[in-house]
Amino acid sequence: MSKPVRVRFAPSPTGPLHIGGVRTALFNYLFAKKHNGTFYLRIEDTDQNRFVPGAEEYIVEALNWCGIPFDEGINKNEKFGPYRQSERKGIYKQYAQTLIDSGNAYYAFDTPEALDEARKKEETEGKTFIYNHTTRQTLDNSLNLPEEETKKRIANGDPYVVRFKIPVGEKLFLNDMIRGDIEFDTSLLDDKVLYKSDGMPTYHLANIVDDHLMETSHVIRGEEWLPSLPLHVLLYHAFGWDAPAFAHLPLILKPVGNGKLSKRDGDKFGFPVFPLQWNEDGIR
Repeated sequence: MSKPVRVRFAPSPTGPLHIGGVRTALFNYLFAKKHNGTFYLRIEDTDQNRFVPGAEEYIVEALNWCGIPFDEGINKNEKFGPYRQSERKGIYKQYAQTLIDSGNAYYAFDTPEALDEARKKEETEGKTFIYNHTTRQTLDNSLNLPEEETKKRIANGDPYVVRFKIPVGEKLFLNDMIRGDIEFDTSLLDDKVLYKSDGMPTYHLANIVDDHLMETSHVIRGEEWLPSLPLHVLLYHAFGWDAPAFAHLPLILKPVGNGKLSKRDGDKFGFPVFPLQWNEDGIR
């Protein structure tokens, strides 16, 4: 390895740790141990609406019970702390502004009602609405407003989000450690929301900023994140940072092989999908 191996497990505290998450943590842990690296735990709790009390404690206890202890994390060797994203809000605001200043992101003031109307209009024409280079010049955002008007609306407290400005007409030739070479066309991607006016980032911005600042060398995660790979690599490019290596693990499927394994499947077929018992009021 050209640089020290640093890998992470970054669950959201939205409930008990699923066996699929345990497997992801195990792959990261074993990869770190094989290369004399570091395995760290980061809690991705930016979505406060889905936060479940006791879930963070469950995650830590479950990892320890499974014999997958982390080297760094909350209250343990906090070299790059804090390790809760909710405690890093100021950091994300700074980097969202960096993307705006460089022209790689913009403010969008579209209301949910306006977006719904635009979506319905596209559907009546047999199209699928995408907020990207084909529509952004006709919507309510700072790309179409004078700079002073944008500043005035922000100062007035108008709700907004910060969207990433996806480059047009580029081919991304990326590599996955498991799947090999993959090609993406940026013209097919949408301008994802990175930051909200409530001061919280979305997963995409927080994930990239933290992986960079915490010196993550390899991102080993489930294949449900594969469609986000081009956006994440483009964000690294926009910041002028080197991207880590990526590996997307296959999902754990239902016993019948159709779809992702769920708690309901465990109940139906008589096996647990959580490492420790979980009740609504926490670990038991």
